[in-house]
Amino acid sequence: MIVASLMMMTTIASCAETPLPLPDTESGSPPPMAVVNARIWTGDTSLPRAEALATRSGRVTAIGSNTEIESLIAAAANSEDAYEVVDAGGAMLVPGFIDSHTHFIFGGFNLSSVQLRDAASPQEFARRIAAFAQTMAPDTWILGGDWDHELWGGALPHRDWIDVLTPDTPVWVSRLDGHMGVANSAALAAAGIDRNTPDVDGGTIVRHYDGEPTGVLKDNAMALIEAAIPSPPPELTDRAVGAAMRHAVERGVTSVHDMGTWSDLEAFRRYARNNPEPDTRIHSCVPLPTWERLRDEIAANGSGDEWVRIGCLKAMVDGSLGSHTAAFFEPFTDAPENTGLLVNSPADLLEWTAAADAVGLQVNVHAIGDRAIDTQLSIFERVALDNGERDRRFRIEHAQHPRADDIARFARLSVIPSMQPYHAIDDGRWAERVIGRERVRTSYAFRTMLDVGARLVFGSDWSVAPLDPIQGIYAATTRRTIDGANPDGWVPEQRIGVEEALRAYTIDAAYAAFEEGTKGSLETGKVADFVILDRDLTVVEPTEFGDVRVLATIVGGKIRFADADWTSRRR
Repeated sequence: MIVASLMMMTTIASCAETPLPLPDTESGSPPPMAVVNARIWTGDTSLPRAEALATRSGRVTAIGSNTEIESLIAAAANSEDAYEVVDAGGAMLVPGFIDSHTHFIFGGFNLSSVQLRDAASPQEFARRIAAFAQTMAPDTWILGGDWDHELWGGALPHRDWIDVLTPDTPVWVSRLDGHMGVANSAALAAAGIDRNTPDVDGGTIVRHYDGEPTGVLKDNAMALIEAAIPSPPPELTDRAVGAAMRHAVERGVTSVHDMGTWSDLEAFRRYARNNPEPDTRIHSCVPLPTWERLRDEIAANGSGDEWVRIGCLKAMVDGSLGSHTAAFFEPFTDAPENTGLLVNSPADLLEWTAAADAVGLQVNVHAIGDRAIDTQLSIFERVALDNGERDRRFRIEHAQHPRADDIARFARLSVIPSMQPYHAIDDGRWAERVIGRERVRTSYAFRTMLDVGARLVFGSDWSVAPLDPIQGIYAATTRRTIDGANPDGWVPEQRIGVEEALRAYTIDAAYAAFEEGTKGSLETGKVADFVILDRDLTVVEPTEFGDVRVLATIVGGKIRFADADWTSRRR
């Protein structure tokens, strides 16, 4: 949820319809690998379960029973093609998790920034910022944070909380959803924001009764501050990419869909040039208004390779629930004068969507409130009718609070709900207070989305929520809020099964990026991306998922992460 031309009739080949290039290759290939004695969930409906698999040159070459794979091992023994053999000892093996919605570089930077997510009082919020400021040069901006004002009762932070502690250090720290932040006076001054600064369409400058800014800015108003923040040097950005990739593979994430910018894309490309086998595969989305640039980039240079791939565009309809900027038909229950806001106008969204779709590009649009979801579904419906039938795979990112009637439209229009299950157990602590009992009945409607035939895909929205698919599966299957207040699940009728959640993080997530032919399930010929877990998620109780460990993450047939006792599993 982080905030980040006229249609031409020329048509380019859709990135969505271009096969993902697979590695060719003998030079630099990882050694052949075989895993035996595993409980494999394949994601392939023609062979749902298996015991063993083999890989070569970064791809799955065989999958089946222990006997079948052991015969391959024996045939190649004592040759230069001998397998490195891993005995899983009954551990679970699944396709590499695909996180369908991240802000990957932002998350990488946040790993080394001030940590405010669990700050439970204004005093603790201020203390952590002050302590972090002591570690930095006075003129270096403090960013990130991910604070949650619900932890201290709902009062928004104020620049007065931190001004005296950071008189010379600009501070701009975001709420965990990325739809509002608070700046101290040094940051406001650097951005030229004062009582005379005009309001911003699609955003809010929170003010005192006398017009003075409190330091809180929401949605489009955040750009006033962000324009004043110096760009980090490439070496720091590269470090953030590397940190994010390490963080991902430690949690079994082998691919991400990044909802970012052109500068993010260039950073991913630069990192891949300098690190020919990155730990994480990137499907990079850029802003929808720049559709012409993306069209021209693909026409000139193609859609990318197995590591960095392009072709999708991202825009926003509204803000977020926690910031009271999600767009609803009826007012917020706790703010009767407010129905949220539209970050972009429906007219602009229609123009951009129609133009991008006409040249074969995929459109993903953030919509959270029921009015925003209805607006974008109607835009998608009109564009599909006007531009003609094709496999376009429109996506609505978040799709958190649809009206009941709109849920069926996802299936009817073949629009993919790209959702983040952890948000349900986080926002579920307070959502009913904000939008009332009736509207929460269809909030995070995982079960109903599947029942009507929509293809549900999951992600994290990292760094808004943890980059951890196991936590996401726990959230989707239990809906137990993180405060422990809903042991039977918040809106429990929307719970789904473990294998349904696994599909949303694997094969269906690959489908959402037109990559199901090369990843997302364990089948011969697909990339050898898989994760070994210390227990079978389909057997243990979901309430025990918090104890499940990632033993190893393999990307392209190469071990990218392994726990301390990994060597004992090798034969």
